[in-house]
Amino acid sequence: MQVRALNDFSAKNESDSCLLCHDAPCIKRCPHGIDSAKIIRSLRFENISGAAKLAADSDVCMVCAEKSCMEACVKGRVDDPVKIPQLVEYAGRLKQNFSNTSKIDLGIEFCGIPCENPFFLSSSVVASNYEMVAKAFEMGWAGAAFKTIGTFVPQEVSPRFAAIRKEGNSFVGFKNIEQISDHTLEENLNFLGRLKKDYPTKILIASILGQDEEEWTYLAQKVTEAGADIIECNFSCPHMTGEGLGSDVGQNPELVALYTKATIKGTHLPVLAKMTPNIGNMEVPAIEAMKAGATGIAAINTIKSIMNVHLDAYISEPQVDGKSCVGGYSGKTVKPIALRFIHDMKKHSYLKDTPISGMGGIETWKDAAEFMALGCENLQITTSVMQYGYRIIDDLIEGLSSYLAEKGLSSVQEMVGVALPKLVQADQLNRHSILYPKINKTKCIGCGRCYLSCFDGGHQALVMEDEKPRLLPKLCVGCHLCSVVCPIGAISPGARVELKQ
Repeated sequence: MQVRALNDFSAKNESDSCLLCHDAPCIKRCPHGIDSAKIIRSLRFENISGAAKLAADSDVCMVCAEKSCMEACVKGRVDDPVKIPQLVEYAGRLKQNFSNTSKIDLGIEFCGIPCENPFFLSSSVVASNYEMVAKAFEMGWAGAAFKTIGTFVPQEVSPRFAAIRKEGNSFVGFKNIEQISDHTLEENLNFLGRLKKDYPTKILIASILGQDEEEWTYLAQKVTEAGADIIECNFSCPHMTGEGLGSDVGQNPELVALYTKATIKGTHLPVLAKMTPNIGNMEVPAIEAMKAGATGIAAINTIKSIMNVHLDAYISEPQVDGKSCVGGYSGKTVKPIALRFIHDMKKHSYLKDTPISGMGGIETWKDAAEFMALGCENLQITTSVMQYGYRIIDDLIEGLSSYLAEKGLSSVQEMVGVALPKLVQADQLNRHSILYPKINKTKCIGCGRCYLSCFDGGHQALVMEDEKPRLLPKLCVGCHLCSVVCPIGAISPGARVELKQ
């Protein structure tokens, strides 16, 4: 029986179903030495060019009689194995002409410090000791914001992580109730010193959190002596157990200014003020931080949240001996919120030239590029690393390099802020025309999702005829709810028509 080739829709579903194993057994069992796991991972993280390059000479997959890769697939222990040969063949069909990325410069200057690429680990458990950060540096990360250092070691709870899911996605958003570093000040200073000695070209951001002015100054002095390149003031942790810490500071512009000055007093290094999103207008504390002498801003930290209230015992997650608390929400779904805050700051006349280290929902190179297009010169990542490991740096670097080459850009610096001019006030948008949706009847599979959504949540501008939707132009307002809900992308923008005055 002939194996059916995958299309865009089925390939996405299939690659999304891969468990992204460590030390993937499918590779070990492949008689042709094809790195199918890397190909599938590249597809998953939208590194299309990288997947296609790896699969360019993989025609043997579809005619391979052994199918030993699928026999070894771990997913096959609980479900159908991933269709590895079809995915590899699909990747090989994607592109034949690859952009030359050899001359692409991902190096970028941030706060006056040259960085080999914009990708940093953010201040969290993914950057909490020497071994972890060293491994990330070896794999290609340009820098790391070390997990927040204080003069005290917090007493943590167990468990302290939870996730929220939607339909087939088991990790839409993530919640944590973890506090600052669980290592002593001396241990953390030792980690910083060893990392700087062993990796002198990598950039170390020391995140600190003091309990009063003296502590902010003292911590700044200590991490400076240890070899940090930049200091990040944690004004934004959403669930510290003590008052006047974390987001309590970030919501108080006066405290932001006071502690920024105290930090600067103890160092000659660039200082970032890390902002909390648990506020209406981030520009207000950001301006106070910059007026107090900060070099730049880091944004955003996690969002205060409550997750997964179980309706049997009425306990939310993570459950700590029958109770829980408000924690910090992160992951892919916070990206639009992070981008909004960054936009607001970069559009403000006082902050428009402020260096910003952006974070919040970055998983793929496309996510990263969106932050840079809104003005970020540096990017920090945690939740994606917690899901997939430091290895995502391969697709971040390769995907961004390929994109820049395709756009005819030679440097990542060239795309910083390019999207800002096209973001305007709502009253400046074109309100005198309608962009009608266009339905591809050949691609349409007749599921009727667009009809349901338009009738029950829109303007009743679609009817079903012969199991396919038909547009009623007189009723259509061009809202494009239909294209948003279409599961296979059969509805696209059509013609824009000026309204009669």
